[in-house]
Amino acid sequence: MKNLAYVALCCAFALTSTNLHADTLTIPIGQQAGGQQDLPQRGMSTAEVLRHRGEPVRRHPPVGQPPLTRWEYGDYSVYFEHDRVIHSVRQHRSVAGN
Repeated sequence: MKNLAYVALCCAFALTSTNLHADTLTIPIGQQAGGQQDLPQRGMSTAEVLRHRGEPVRRHPPVGQPPLTRWEYGDYSVYFEHDRVIHSVRQHRSVAGN
């Protein structure tokens, strides 16, 4: 009885595995993570960011506890916890034709 269940399970897997496929995600080199070095780095103070980047396009008010703040700079945003950078993120730009 165990052998019959095993054979049935193998046949079911063989039938379903023929329909398996994988998608390929292509990320242009200029949009890969390597371009993060020119963004404000973790640990920088708000004063350092202002000194190196100037005034942001928009400042969002603090949210939550601890207070998290977001500053927008055209093509990227900088996230702060209190007055220290915790993350910098490039804004997604769609590529024409994709």
